[in-house]
Amino acid sequence: MSEDLVRGRLHRVLERRLRPARYGEGVPLTVTAWHAPGEPVDVATALGAGYEPFGAGERWGPPWGTTWLRCTATLPAAWAGRRAEAVVDLGFTGVGPGFTAEGLVYSPDGTPLKGVHPLNRYVPIDPGGPGGVGVAAAPLAAGTRVDFLVEAAANPTIHQPYPWAPTDLGDVRTAGREPLYRFGGAEVAVVDEEVRALVADVEVLDGLLDVLGPTEPRRYAVVRALTAMMDHLDRSELTGTWSARTARGMLAEILRSPAAPTEHRVTAVGHAHIDSAWLWPIRETVRKVARTVANVTALRASHPELVFAFSQAQQHAWLKEHHPALFERLRAAVADGAVLPVGGMWVESDANLPGGEAMVRQLVHGKRFFLAEYGVESDEIWLPDSFGYSAALPQIFRLAGATRFLSQKLSWNQTNRFPHTTFWWEGLDGSRVLAHFPPVDTYNSDLSATDLAGARERCADDGRTSRSLVPFGWGDGGGGPTREMLEHAERLEDLEGLPRVRIGTPAGFFAAAEAEADDAPVWAGELYLEVHRGTYTTQADVKRGNRRCEHLLREAELWCATAAVRGLAGYPYDELDALWKEVLLYQFHDILPGSSIAWVYREATQRYAVLERRIEELAHAAMAALAGQGRRTLVFNAAPHARDGVPALGAAAAVEAAVPHARRADDGGIVLNNDLVRVEIDPRGNVVSVYDLVAGRELVPAGAAAGLLRLHADHPVGADAWDVDEHYRAAALDLRDADSVGLAPDADGVPAVTVVRSHDGCRFTQRVRLPAGAPRVEFETTVDWHVPQRLCKAVFPLDVRADDVAAEIQFGHVRRPLHRNTSWETAKFEVYAHRFVHVGEPSYGVALVNDATYGYDATRHVRSDGGTTTVLALSLARTQQFPDPHADQGTHVFRYALVCGADVSAAVREGYRINLPPRTVVGGDDVAPLVTADGPAVVEAVKLADDRSGDLVVRLYEPLGDRARVLLSTTERVRDARLVDLLERDAGPAESDGDGVRITLRPFEIVTVRLRLESGP
Repeated sequence: MSEDLVRGRLHRVLERRLRPARYGEGVPLTVTAWHAPGEPVDVATALGAGYEPFGAGERWGPPWGTTWLRCTATLPAAWAGRRAEAVVDLGFTGVGPGFTAEGLVYSPDGTPLKGVHPLNRYVPIDPGGPGGVGVAAAPLAAGTRVDFLVEAAANPTIHQPYPWAPTDLGDVRTAGREPLYRFGGAEVAVVDEEVRALVADVEVLDGLLDVLGPTEPRRYAVVRALTAMMDHLDRSELTGTWSARTARGMLAEILRSPAAPTEHRVTAVGHAHIDSAWLWPIRETVRKVARTVANVTALRASHPELVFAFSQAQQHAWLKEHHPALFERLRAAVADGAVLPVGGMWVESDANLPGGEAMVRQLVHGKRFFLAEYGVESDEIWLPDSFGYSAALPQIFRLAGATRFLSQKLSWNQTNRFPHTTFWWEGLDGSRVLAHFPPVDTYNSDLSATDLAGARERCADDGRTSRSLVPFGWGDGGGGPTREMLEHAERLEDLEGLPRVRIGTPAGFFAAAEAEADDAPVWAGELYLEVHRGTYTTQADVKRGNRRCEHLLREAELWCATAAVRGLAGYPYDELDALWKEVLLYQFHDILPGSSIAWVYREATQRYAVLERRIEELAHAAMAALAGQGRRTLVFNAAPHARDGVPALGAAAAVEAAVPHARRADDGGIVLNNDLVRVEIDPRGNVVSVYDLVAGRELVPAGAAAGLLRLHADHPVGADAWDVDEHYRAAALDLRDADSVGLAPDADGVPAVTVVRSHDGCRFTQRVRLPAGAPRVEFETTVDWHVPQRLCKAVFPLDVRADDVAAEIQFGHVRRPLHRNTSWETAKFEVYAHRFVHVGEPSYGVALVNDATYGYDATRHVRSDGGTTTVLALSLARTQQFPDPHADQGTHVFRYALVCGADVSAAVREGYRINLPPRTVVGGDDVAPLVTADGPAVVEAVKLADDRSGDLVVRLYEPLGDRARVLLSTTERVRDARLVDLLERDAGPAESDGDGVRITLRPFEIVTVRLRLESGP
């Protein structure tokens, strides 16, 4: 018989005979239902609700609705001493766990027991537990009474098979009320443990055949053993001598054959990647966390070998708030080593777009929670699914006490295969962490033979080591490991033909890897993901909300700390803590990047408005206290650089500069001039000349226009919200014609040109102006559009021959080549920056700064006159259709500026300026800065210590990639100065004298100083 026929026979035997035989005789459960109106309720409310009869085949669950099922039965007396399980079918669809209906099982006293999903449907029957149910099956007593509830969530399947299509199911307001599911029924059945074990034996050997070579002797031996086992089953059917134990014995020898001594070694770590929002809203993630933790802690009762890596302190905090009893189970599991808090971050955030201080707070809040609740501190950063990794991260990780990093996302690269598995990752400043990219290439492994063999084959360590980590368990939508995975793991510990598998901990894996890492390769710089480039731009409102809140929190902490130290107001510790945590939540890697459903963005934009208002109230209250009584107009400057006569981090009356002038040109165009820069705008509203009067240099090449709005057809091959593909450049439309071009002064008297354009029912309003006394051209662009699958860019062709672009990231900048000599450079056709990008020749440069955008592209070409045009193009907004069918449609306002004659230092300064506009308060005397720093170092944060001691904490960094000697001074008398880590733990004395604290910074180094003041609050 051919092997194809043998395997076809085997699969039929598994599906038709063995898997159904895992359960023996059964009795149906009596089911009643209560359909909760509106949003989910707690179990106490559900216990008091009115239930009605509910049977198999009945429809339930409008999208995002909840139905509570009460399941009862009295078990036959003849079952006494046997073990049984309830099996619940909510009407599961064919998609994987986390993407269809799912439920949480409660005992009748309201205790959560475990989750149910398509591949984990059982409820253990324990006659000693409330309602006869528990976390593990126990021998039955005669006439055991079963009674439990299921909180069934009607989560719609938005993740349809590719290609993903627009859907209204992504928001409860548009999803409709038609029920999604038909109840499949529920019963209690006797468990046949021997058959279950046989199924696991057969599944492991069947998987082994998927990876063994066609001529390997081992393959023939496995086929013969399985064939003999199936022949036994057929004979048993005729003779009535069926024995699963006999069948298992026929496979025992083939399962005992050990792996080769040099075989790849896998550390298998239980895991359930739970997206804090994605194709479900945040409130549903709270329930997914409860279902998953209930599953894991229940599974541990029957499989004590399980260890489970559980990241994202926010999810732990949700459990503590919403399910305190389950949180205590979690706490006990952490104490005995079953659950491992990993990652040390508040959420698994995006790793490119959050600002530097926000990345610090992700680690501060995450690590502090784990320390406070469990007394543990993870050394591993756990970011398996974020969309690329900034070069600033190794230093931030180390300063937070983490030296190890895990991800697998770069396996998604479309162009270049990342060359390393275990390596040293070197950051912007030279800091290194030991990184591991599991070659299994997934964070949701089911420990299949295909996964394990793939990990072995893709391990890129060239013989330096032969070990890797495999995170296993259902994820994205949660669920975690299953008992079937653990049963497979037991058989895979030492099996010929596959890697050796040991369940272990991330710490144990990294310790072993580090022992072998002396000659590990080094990767220096950013870890750029060659896919998902659209996430730098999609959902512009959320990106603006994030950027605004990051900078508002800087202001609030600065002014609140200044007022508190001077005894003018209390410091709002609790409120700042809560505000930061909510901002950090929205930096999750499917919220801030723009890849979640419409509900998530409706909620996030509403919450950003609330957050902005509250943070501004805190900042204004502190500024008012600092300004005191009087009639002077004071300008508060939260930026780390002085401007307009106002000191950095202080307040004073601004020095007014001469108002720029404007005139109409002979051709009907408009000329703006502030004696530093002259700008010419043609009659169609195009900026055709930007002339630096100081340098005597024209920046716009002949025939080009600066700030030109360009529309692209944007039809990615993959996923809408995630991807911008290079072919978008093939279709472009420049908006050169105007509906109107007007000239009028702004409120500050500065003349501004307003250009209105329209296309395809959309309206684009652009205001261009030259401010007083500054060499920059300011643009405010309002985009109001209502067409799908479009990308809008603001394009700046510059007469500058640059070799690279300096792009700001957290705590510094990276340089990206403008040439495309290699496939690695070519793949970076869309990249990201924070507040600025800069291009320049040795003696002249230009910066493009912004207040809310991240995506951009940079290209260059040589003109026919021999000159070089370097083009910077900001990506403003994308109207994509999945998973949010209306993403970015509507009105958006973007502010950016072209800074003439700028070096990188000026780019840093102007980037802060546009993101920290001055604030005007009427008061008395000037407000001296609480702290000052001379030299090029940037003061990033000024706050009071989190331990509420009243100590002042100042964080600064070197932004230019050069060494810096800095004197940090304060207006207050300092009793003690210490260097501290990001969690404000002592790292040694600071060099201080009567003038202040003297600090020497390496290129891009971050330093945090803690000052004990005589005048502390």
